[in-house]
Amino acid sequence: MSDPTSPSYESAQPRQHNAAPAQADADYTAQSVPDAAQSGQALRSRRAAQSESSSQSNRTAHSEPAKRLGIGWQIIGIIAELLITAAVICALYIVWLFWWTGVQSEHTQAETRESTTSTWTQPATNGSGTAIAKEQAGDPPVQPASANEGELVAEVYIPRFGNQWVRNIVQGTSLEQLNKHGMGHYDNSQMPGAIGNFAFAGHRAGYGSPLADIDKLQTGDAIIIRTQDYWYVYRYTRHLVVLPTETQVVAANPDNPGSAPTKRMLTMTTCTPRYSTPTHRWIAYAEFAYWAKVSDGVPAELASDASGAVSFSSTPKQSAVSKLDSLTPIVQWALIMYAVLFIAAAIVWRWPVLKAIREGRRQRPDASIYGTILRLQPGVLPIRILLMALLAVAAAAALLQWVYPWAASTIPILQQMSNYVAV
Repeated sequence: MSDPTSPSYESAQPRQHNAAPAQADADYTAQSVPDAAQSGQALRSRRAAQSESSSQSNRTAHSEPAKRLGIGWQIIGIIAELLITAAVICALYIVWLFWWTGVQSEHTQAETRESTTSTWTQPATNGSGTAIAKEQAGDPPVQPASANEGELVAEVYIPRFGNQWVRNIVQGTSLEQLNKHGMGHYDNSQMPGAIGNFAFAGHRAGYGSPLADIDKLQTGDAIIIRTQDYWYVYRYTRHLVVLPTETQVVAANPDNPGSAPTKRMLTMTTCTPRYSTPTHRWIAYAEFAYWAKVSDGVPAELASDASGAVSFSSTPKQSAVSKLDSLTPIVQWALIMYAVLFIAAAIVWRWPVLKAIREGRRQRPDASIYGTILRLQPGVLPIRILLMALLAVAAAAALLQWVYPWAASTIPILQQMSNYVAV
């Protein structure tokens, strides 16, 4: 047994005391490692949970449907769509009245000239172009001697209205003649060149508006009449504004209807005011200046410049759109294209918007007329917009071709607003 007082005993004793703390440290370290690992794992779990919660919140926020409008606001929206539709229909009526009726009139006049004036005498030419016809002395020949309803009586040129401005004058002042054939010759008035009053009427608004600028005439302006073989040059003198019942303005002697005529006159009549109910008639008078032979050329008043160079065409240039006889082909082709595209889109894409609404992936939209029509079209958005455009073209063309003419001839207020009356 060892002696506690010996040096060996003392040196051994501290080693026992040092071993105990070392063992404690080792035990603590061994216990701390799993605790730290568990703490890190817990921290990562908390962070993952927070991230998932945040993502879930974001998904919830993004997927939350927008608030729909109330019933009252939806009704107001539909009323607004109806008002916009009415405004577009009214705007298209103005387009029909002031543009399309003129296109139709130009088309009909071109057809009449093509079928009639091809047999007329053509103006003479010289080295520099069309010759200027010599003024003839003596009484002018009267041509034509008579004409049947709707037949071409003459052509009228009014330089004040534009270079090469020309319109047809047919026999009769019925709506058919005034609306489609240019201007109409009063049955009881005289023919060009005769002593008396060569009187004709034309619209001032719509149907080509042949006398739209009648108020721009100035004293001395030339009004030139061409028949099959002759030119008749009249010069503007004055105008009157009268009631429609004052028919003496187209008498053979309008200044003194009870007396025999002593001079050769020309009278143009049209409606006034131009853009509202035509309560009165605008009367423009001109007196005969001279006559010339078409075979000699054209009157100097039709010269294109002051030097006397003449640029004249017996067949006035026709606008491209006036070559259309009807808008019916436009309606037909628009509907055919719509049907083909509709079927193709239905086969390829079907109705993705309606499907998304049914499956709940898209919120049911607010009530809307045009929105509903758009959703009923098959295909992707660009295709649906194109389909809507084709429907709009077909509808607009149908209005111009059938609806507006019926309305203007049937509804009294539109008859008056459209100047849809005989002058």
